[in-house]
Amino acid sequence: MPRHKGDHDARRRDVSAAVWRVLVARGFGGLTLRAVATEMGATTGLITHYFPSKKDLLAHALTVLDEHRATRPRRTAPECPAPPEGLPALRAALMETLPLTREAVADSRIWVSSWDAALADPSLTSGHGARYARSRERIRHHVRAAQLRGELPASDPDETAAVVQSFVLGLVVQALFSAEELPAARQIRLLDGFLATLASAAGGP
Repeated sequence: MPRHKGDHDARRRDVSAAVWRVLVARGFGGLTLRAVATEMGATTGLITHYFPSKKDLLAHALTVLDEHRATRPRRTAPECPAPPEGLPALRAALMETLPLTREAVADSRIWVSSWDAALADPSLTSGHGARYARSRERIRHHVRAAQLRGELPASDPDETAAVVQSFVLGLVVQALFSAEELPAARQIRLLDGFLATLASAAGGP
């Protein structure tokens, strides 16, 4: 009996879930077709039906990571109002990037472990570059809004967004490698100090 599309989609979701479990347990360095098959209790042949090569599997794993990060519960409860545009919205967005919770730490560890694989393959490198560009664009939007509100100095918003992204990514890496020295409270304090420094040139808070 031929398989229905619904069966195919359900099986692919099962594979995606297994990919995520392998990433959580082993990072990108331990992500192989065999590891995913073992996690599912299936044959490697079943996995290659969906992902013919490890490169295909890695590309899919990055998509799974993107989806997981996008659906991860936010620090702000759904019933709470969103922060106003400008500096408060920028701060809220950056807080979501920091490894402040156990789940955010797991996501960040997986993300950092993906860098080696992404740098080794031009197509994956390009994909990562596009992800960081989209992140900078979101930051730029908040920076521009803060500039219009007089909360940040009227400098080049693209340059400021690049500086902000660089600071936050650096803080993420330091927090992963020095968790005891950079607990959540200190990460937040450093972020607030950084934003205060940016704002001071505009006479902001």
